[in-house]
Amino acid sequence: MPKLPQMTAIEAEKLLLQAEFNLIRSKGSHRIYLKGKSRVVVPFHSGRMLHPKVVKQVLRAIENDAA
Repeated sequence: MPKLPQMTAIEAEKLLLQAEFNLIRSKGSHRIYLKGKSRVVVPFHSGRMLHPKVVKQVLRAIENDAA
């Protein structure tokens, strides 16, 4: 299994917006994106890398949406 890329919240947001996900709301330091039935929650903590599970969730949502 290939290694997941390291990603910041800003990079994840850029990928989601390019895949036409919409920012539906923001609560605290978390932003929630939605497209169809796919919902992705991205924690925004300044300058920190996202946890690999969050990166996997973002990439899977984009991949499933493209299929």
